[in-house]
Amino acid sequence: MTPEPRSGRPRASSREVLSEAACELFLEQGYDATSVSDITRRAGVSRSSFFNYFSAKSDVLWSGFDERVDAAVADLRDGGAPLEVLAAIGDGLAPDALALAIVNADAMGIAAELDRDRAIRQFRLQREAAARLVREGAAPLAAQVRAGALSAAVLAAVWAWADHTAGRSLTDAMSEALAAA
Repeated sequence: MTPEPRSGRPRASSREVLSEAACELFLEQGYDATSVSDITRRAGVSRSSFFNYFSAKSDVLWSGFDERVDAAVADLRDGGAPLEVLAAIGDGLAPDALALAIVNADAMGIAAELDRDRAIRQFRLQREAAARLVREGAAPLAAQVRAGALSAAVLAAVWAWADHTAGRSLTDAMSEALAAA
């Protein structure tokens, strides 16, 4: 007796399928008009599957970047040098839902949401980099200023890269931005 074929999407692809469905819907009807139910219906997965991968609708856009930030935070806490750790965030990051959202922010009606979420991630990187710099002996104010500049450079590089993905790598944009900071 042969087993019956499995129904539904393979679990490994659900994150990408949800992200693709969300971006399509954001472009078609705007971010605010798109619900989690709309996304899951388009993706052909359950609502609970959505929340297995994402805690909120906006997290669909940030998941690839957030994985890099999580790794950077862990590296900073383990003693990694802030400049090298932050530079590594861009290594191998491929254009994804975030890059698409940055380029199409107005069409998706998501510019304000991106700005808010960008600030949250920038501050998280700043807080962790500043803590690392203080552990290295920097004065707290100097550590906050330096970490603020470095974390702002990381996000500025992502935005510049998304706007010009065909012309430059994120690694190049990150190097240029961090050097400026």
